[in-house]
Amino acid sequence: MLMKKYVSLYIHIPFCALKCKYCDFLSFDGESYGTMLRYVDALCQEIKLYAPIADEYNVRSVFIGGGTPSILDEGLITNIMAFIRKTFKLEKDAEITIEANPGTLRHQKLTGYKSAGINRISIGLQSADDEMLNKLGRLHNYDQFVASFKAARRAGFDNINVDVMSGLPGLTIHSYVDTLSRVMEFGPEHISAYSLSIEPGTPFACDQEILDSLPTEMIDRRMYEVTKKLLSANGYERYEFSNYSRPGYECKHNMVYWTGEEYIGFGLGASSYFQGKRFNNITNLVQYITTMEEISPKFVDCPNLELLYNEGVRRIRENITPMYIDSRMEEFMFLGLRMMCGISRTDFEERFKKDIYEVYGPVLRKYIDQGYMATYEDRIFLTDMGIDVSNVILADFLLDKE
Repeated sequence: MLMKKYVSLYIHIPFCALKCKYCDFLSFDGESYGTMLRYVDALCQEIKLYAPIADEYNVRSVFIGGGTPSILDEGLITNIMAFIRKTFKLEKDAEITIEANPGTLRHQKLTGYKSAGINRISIGLQSADDEMLNKLGRLHNYDQFVASFKAARRAGFDNINVDVMSGLPGLTIHSYVDTLSRVMEFGPEHISAYSLSIEPGTPFACDQEILDSLPTEMIDRRMYEVTKKLLSANGYERYEFSNYSRPGYECKHNMVYWTGEEYIGFGLGASSYFQGKRFNNITNLVQYITTMEEISPKFVDCPNLELLYNEGVRRIRENITPMYIDSRMEEFMFLGLRMMCGISRTDFEERFKKDIYEVYGPVLRKYIDQGYMATYEDRIFLTDMGIDVSNVILADFLLDKE
């Protein structure tokens, strides 16, 4: 009997009501409802393409991200979930997340999402300060977040994440603590706390006034420390550099990335790690939609769905990179070491048929001796001191540095 293989799915919804001033994700604002309908239909056809190989896999998690997925009404999300279920077998305890912005949620939409099988919602608050939200280009205010969170609870969601950001222009430690405190009052199961990164090409990157008002490195560092202290004191366990949860509510989908498991990305520009290769979908919206519209009629009376699958993925995949053993070992280390529990020596050996010290002995011993890394039973992990300089340490796990 063949061993069942596992995969996770990422679904990209590239639409927003208004693009945030710091965002460099592949997303568009101002698209018509008709374009969204055509896109969702194309997305469903891409999912359907995988029917010839889907039986080999059980799905552990689904993450619907964007963009702003909650810009779609409950009917469209229901259609997407129906195609996923028709094509793939979902584990009984599969985690199914949708990202949402406050102000895009209402009770009917949330109950529709719940009925479609969504069991986790991630709400992008970012700040409890309305003036800051306006500066960021967010369309919602804090009261809308409160209403959205309460509506999600009423709709039956018992696994909610809230995103907050530090390092924002003009942000003080007092204001940041206020945001964290207000969020914790609602008791979300998970909190993601990220520091703002200024990305080239975004409005923020071109705004000198914004750049001049960013917190100093020392203040940003204090925000990082207060995040750990406050969330820990209120029952949240830090399990990855920027992620905190109640026990048992770690994000399964994120764990897929950090543990090097396979996932398939569906939709415009979506990235995948599947069947030993990394690749992404094409990033031209019109090309993606028209390609899938050309393929869709071929499903009718198609004598060989595997040939259709091969044609479809050939036309929408790009940047295909085989992941050879050295690349996989590197990713195992610098993704796995983002987790507080670090990596498993046994897992490394089972995956790569080598002892971890045979490959990384000198690097591991150096950082363990210096106190930047530590071991406990089978685990190897970064200490607090190591996390502070993690970029330098993780770069040392590249096997070909020349």
